[in-house]
Amino acid sequence: MSATTGTTGTAGTTRSNRPPSVAAIGIARIGYETKGYFRSPDAVFFTFLFPLIMLGIFTAAFSAAGEIQPGPDAEGLSIGAYYLPGMLAAGMLLSGVQNLAVDIATEKGDGTLKRLGGTPLSPVSYFLGKIGQVFVTGVLQAALLLLVAATVFGIALPTAPEAWLTFAWVFVLGVATSALLGIALSALPRSGKSATAVVIPIVLVLQFISGVYLQFSQLPEWMQNLASAFPLKWMAQGMRAAFLPDDFAVLEQHGTWDLGWVAFWLIAWLVVGLVVSRLTFRWIRRDA
Repeated sequence: MSATTGTTGTAGTTRSNRPPSVAAIGIARIGYETKGYFRSPDAVFFTFLFPLIMLGIFTAAFSAAGEIQPGPDAEGLSIGAYYLPGMLAAGMLLSGVQNLAVDIATEKGDGTLKRLGGTPLSPVSYFLGKIGQVFVTGVLQAALLLLVAATVFGIALPTAPEAWLTFAWVFVLGVATSALLGIALSALPRSGKSATAVVIPIVLVLQFISGVYLQFSQLPEWMQNLASAFPLKWMAQGMRAAFLPDDFAVLEQHGTWDLGWVAFWLIAWLVVGLVVSRLTFRWIRRDA
């Protein structure tokens, strides 16, 4: 009887002393990273609230110009309704690319990553925590943006299940791609102090050429072609496919929503971000 108890006790001790898995540590870090994010006022303003503020500015400033129409006989949309999908796409880019690129570069510069490198924390768990934080904040940001758009600006949201299904897969792919590209881009700044100066101009230019702040159909063809090489254009196009009437597809570069190409380009950039992140990530800078 005592032998059985001892075996059970030994087994129980072994189980209780078993180190947590990589996934479990990564999931635990999501909460830590999310709390740290909301404790940083500049991050909350420039990545969480910025799309909401810009939607308010566009709606207030340009509503007097009238509705945007895809054709002479088609029903038009208000400025706010037309630009809402672009702001949702911009929110994904800001939460993933800008937030993570600046955050991780800063952690490299102030020695946080060097200290984490001396702990049992694996890069995979660290990545899971960062990506999970982007998903949490991205969902909250999109929900707040949609709530304010519907209640404050009077923008009608889709009612068809197919539209919300399109929104869901574009959102998941877009957030995952943006998060991985943010981790990859964090290797570019040489210090934490230079991170914002390096990252923000890249993000800002992409927003202007990808149909976020300017109507994409009115951009020069060469600029449309340039934007098509980057993921934000496809995120914005996928969001427009979910939120705008089908008549507005004629305003896209090829006169259609091209959802197959949206998925292709987002997956391609996701793979690029994953590979580059794995190849370039270091707990310390190479020149340290």
